[in-house]
Amino acid sequence: MKGVVFQGNRNLELVDFPDPTPDPNEVVIEIKASGMCGSDLHFYRNANALAAFGYSDASGPIIGGHEPCGVIVARGKDVPEKIAPIGGRVMNYHYLGCGHCHDCRSGWQQLCADGFNIYGATTHGAHAPYMAMAADTIVALPDQLSFSEGAAISCCTGTAFQALRRINLTGRDTIAVFGLGPVGASVVMLAASMGARIIAVDISEQRLKFCSDFGAQETINSLDCDPVELIKDLTGGKGADLAVDCTGVSEARLQAVRATRTWGTVCFLGEGNTVTLDVSKDINRKQLTLMGSWTFSSFGQQDCARYIADREIDLDRIFTARYSLEEAKAAYQKFDIGSEGKGVFEF
Repeated sequence: MKGVVFQGNRNLELVDFPDPTPDPNEVVIEIKASGMCGSDLHFYRNANALAAFGYSDASGPIIGGHEPCGVIVARGKDVPEKIAPIGGRVMNYHYLGCGHCHDCRSGWQQLCADGFNIYGATTHGAHAPYMAMAADTIVALPDQLSFSEGAAISCCTGTAFQALRRINLTGRDTIAVFGLGPVGASVVMLAASMGARIIAVDISEQRLKFCSDFGAQETINSLDCDPVELIKDLTGGKGADLAVDCTGVSEARLQAVRATRTWGTVCFLGEGNTVTLDVSKDINRKQLTLMGSWTFSSFGQQDCARYIADREIDLDRIFTARYSLEEAKAAYQKFDIGSEGKGVFEF
């Protein structure tokens, strides 16, 4: 089979790999959908991205893609049938820790003190027709959801859902969302389903219009104005109750903090880069709660899928481009520009 390998320097290749077979505690799924995530761009752009994020380089070429969704076609000899029935529709929790420590048993394998693997980064991922994974990383896909929706939940939408849980969003709140890529668009869609008032901030008119259709009541192009002042104007001078930064950009992070009212909460979702804050002015004297949120637990992934299925949220709307694997080079060239919503490879 052929799989996508990120080479860095905005290049990728379709490389031949043997079809996977499961180890005793693994399953193999036939991939039906594999999402394109902003995190992929780190590896697409930078050949040393793993080292930059503090992970040791993997040996040999690695198949990219950490938003897998598909159907179980094989299982190892030690995997019970009731856990992994052949033909079962599943997502993948894309981290694998030791499986025995407190964090792993709590569903947070990416917090494993002994280290962890990331499917699609340090071990083979889903940009290929088949993928092997540990049986304890499969997450059931509700029948009401499409495979592409399951792929989105496997990272970007699941990440958005966890952030909204952490900040305790309610229908009483006004939330400012900075950065409207796939994660930010998911924040908008989910926040709208929860009844919140949403102020969406980006530099792309296309993405602002996209998220207006998802339920953002106000949109701000931060190239045209000071988003901090405009958010305060829209909230009677107080600022937003809550803010989420999905960009990882220093300036946007600072704007999110300064656009949030006294006693408000700000959540940083975007990875990488830094931000400089005046602790007294920006945090202490506003009684501000500032937190980070890194993806989600395996239980949170299941909760997100159930939430979307039970409320009949049309998550498929988040996709603006659907590709075959053979179109991978063109797909990532478009995604790299940042003008689209979310892309997905469908098999």
